[in-house]
Amino acid sequence: MTVGLHPVAGTAREVLAQLQIWVLDGGAPIELHTSGSTGTPKLIRLPHAAMVASAKAAIDRLGGPGQWLSALPVTGVGGLQVLVRSVLAGQEPVFLAEYDDLAAAIDAMGAGRKYASFVPTQLFRLLRDGQADQLARLDAVLIGGAATSQAVLDQAKAAGVNLVRTYGMTETCGGCVYDGVPLDGLKMRIDPDGRIALSGPMVLSGADPWLVTSDLGEIVEGRLRVLGRADQVAVSGGVNVPLAGVESVLRELPGIDDVAVVAQPDPEWGQKVVAFVVGELDRERAGAAIVAAGHPATWTPREVHCLDALPLLANGKPDRLKLTSIFPS
Repeated sequence: MTVGLHPVAGTAREVLAQLQIWVLDGGAPIELHTSGSTGTPKLIRLPHAAMVASAKAAIDRLGGPGQWLSALPVTGVGGLQVLVRSVLAGQEPVFLAEYDDLAAAIDAMGAGRKYASFVPTQLFRLLRDGQADQLARLDAVLIGGAATSQAVLDQAKAAGVNLVRTYGMTETCGGCVYDGVPLDGLKMRIDPDGRIALSGPMVLSGADPWLVTSDLGEIVEGRLRVLGRADQVAVSGGVNVPLAGVESVLRELPGIDDVAVVAQPDPEWGQKVVAFVVGELDRERAGAAIVAAGHPATWTPREVHCLDALPLLANGKPDRLKLTSIFPS
């Protein structure tokens, strides 16, 4: 396997060795692919100044340098930033994959501040497997990359886990909004079409100082609330159905462990809403939940497929393209 940063390739330890030189001495922008969860991945160039600005702002927000537990693929910006923050802190991360379980990995960490970053699927599985007490040993657990159900958040909070919900993307060099509050140096606004726009030293905005994202949101009392993706709206029978809104309702139902909602072509409706769930669910129950949440009955999925597990990308996000190929329209 080729090892390098242009694009990022190699094992976590191999990439760390490359980053130790790059972070401290500078160099050409790192090349990283976006997740490709809804389409073809794009190659993004991440300048040294932007990556370091993001890492330093995150360290400051969390309360200072610490040792990191590396649990995410380093070919994604979330996992890569764990390594960048580690280099800046002067502490080698502990790699979860090198240990039998979470407890052993945390035991291997030093006496100072301890941090970790997970995607929601990882957090759900750790809680399901009785690891809440271990997670509570960490000073902060960053969670991002996808929506997290309120039930999972409540379970973690009840166990004393210090969860920090992050929002960001490859183009912002990772999470740039923590618990709805922008990191120092970041500005945010909501454009007239409802899209989130970001500006700051960690944002790749091109000629325009503002990066207009594909995410819809609102700012309430200075905190950002992400409502879903602007490009994830199905037009079914002339009705706009926000797929993230449907997911949010179904994710909170008892017995539903995971959910992904997609739009597929349909000769009668133009597009149909299709839900894939891990658990037991039918259209009638899904529709009742949507109406009970105050949404139109027209948001009800035309199809509901129950799976043992959702297919995932390497970064832990649902592979929506694979889902549509498993159950084509």
